[in-house]
Amino acid sequence: QVQLVESGGGLVQAGGSLRLSCTFSGRTFSRHAMGWFRQAPGKEREFVARISWSASATDYADSVKGRFTISRDNAKNTVYLQMNSLKPEDTAIYYCAADHSILIRTTGSGIDYWGKGTLVTVSS
Repeated sequence: QVQLVESGGGLVQAGGSLRLSCTFSGRTFSRHAMGWFRQAPGKEREFVARISWSASATDYADSVKGRFTISRDNAKNTVYLQMNSLKPEDTAIYYCAADHSILIRTTGSGIDYWGKGTLVTVSS
């Protein structure tokens, strides 16, 4: 059974940075595409970033492009989301996702595994 455990969330001022981590266990990490999604209060879950199993491909939502960077360390079974120049509108619960495919669907549908989320709050 795959488990995804997010960490690194917290409270930060606008313009600051945070790095989220997601540790994967239970299957072969290097055979899973990984991604980050977020859900703000009262809003739908939305795609943030994704990375292929080999890290050869990455993709970002327009709202975070140039500010966020997704990466993975297959030796540590961990995917990261470096978030810079944070804005109050980035406030949300951030969820890690894993799928036994080349790239996770940005719609979030049909994804095999989800973490429980970590809260990021950006104050103005």
